[in-house]
Amino acid sequence: MRICATPLCLDFIHFVALEFHLMKSFSNQTAKTIVNRLQLVVLLGAICVMTSMDHQVQAAEKDSSRYIVYVGTYTQTESEGIYRLEFNAETGALKRLEGVTVIENPSFLGIHPNQKYLYAVSEINEYQGKKNSGGVFAYRIEGDQGNLVELNQISSQGGVPCHIDIDTDGKSLLVANYTGGSIVSIAIEEDGKLRSPVASLMQHRGHSINKARQEAAHAHSSNISPDNRFVYALDLGIDQVITYRLDAQTAKLTVSDLPNVKLKPGSGPRHFAFHPNHQFAYVLNELSCEVAAFQWNPKNGKLAALQTITTLPEPTPGNSTAEIRIHPNGKFLYASNRGHHSLAIYRIDQSTGLLTAIGHEPTGGKTPRNFNIDPTGKFILAANQDSNNIVVFRIDEKTGLLSRTKNEVQVPMPNCIRFLQR
Repeated sequence: MRICATPLCLDFIHFVALEFHLMKSFSNQTAKTIVNRLQLVVLLGAICVMTSMDHQVQAAEKDSSRYIVYVGTYTQTESEGIYRLEFNAETGALKRLEGVTVIENPSFLGIHPNQKYLYAVSEINEYQGKKNSGGVFAYRIEGDQGNLVELNQISSQGGVPCHIDIDTDGKSLLVANYTGGSIVSIAIEEDGKLRSPVASLMQHRGHSINKARQEAAHAHSSNISPDNRFVYALDLGIDQVITYRLDAQTAKLTVSDLPNVKLKPGSGPRHFAFHPNHQFAYVLNELSCEVAAFQWNPKNGKLAALQTITTLPEPTPGNSTAEIRIHPNGKFLYASNRGHHSLAIYRIDQSTGLLTAIGHEPTGGKTPRNFNIDPTGKFILAANQDSNNIVVFRIDEKTGLLSRTKNEVQVPMPNCIRFLQR
């Protein structure tokens, strides 16, 4: 049986003990006085029970299916910054909340493991008058509506930062600078602020065969391994995955002794996903519209190639990929196609990590740059950048296939989706 430990209940327990002591000490008290005291004891007990029930109701509400959804956007048109939505993970209902956190091009977001802080890149190429640099912002999350209060901001030390990842201990933050062609690591302070200067800056160099997109290094994501030991930097411009070692206590990066993973020329590696069983990892190639599967060795961090599979049912001119996600049950993988305006759906072989294409689902809009699976695994929210809408799809957890719901909201140029339970 759970014992109530609220301050009022503790006072009640002390009062009852005192009353029994007084009744024993003053046996000659009148019956009326004893009855009055006992009535007061009963009243306090009732208040204690109601207070305890209220605390339990509040705890249940916090454990409910209600989530705040943060939406990062591009601000070239009507968008002003980071938007907030309310999402019901039981019904799939989605609605916009009032207020916007004003920031230029908050294209990618990350939430601290303790759920108290949110981080955003400002995907720009001139920060506080300094060219070839973007910004990284830290916010404190406040209240039931998940309002954001800025803590501080620092330079990303490279142009057009486009991706954030945070280690599982919440002490290190990684940023990929696209035009800067670099990866930076930043220490996170106890109060959620970003420490300046950056802990490490790792500059990439080179080019590949696509003259329009691969004339130089373009770091597109930096991904921390589940054990906080390695960072996998995907560089679209040089068709490579570069492995670094991470000291999660200091946020410092060092070059790994592993050779770079070289993808076929013109692949354009963009985003990365670890399988929940920590045996496999997947690279989404933006330019070739493919997913590359790898065996992951957690002892030395090595990636061993397993398979490469297309994201398209047939070649589609002008298509590129954007985001990759694995279902929490580890059975299905999803990838977004821009141009084809769809989510590619794959079944994952749990023993080999190999992918089997099982379908494509139209995203209900144009240019699905980003999408995310809600923490319960019941729904996908697809952010269609060029049609300014976010559409909710129900996931069949047995087959992995998607069905569009009637739930949809308008958000200008949505580009990143993050869930926070409230």
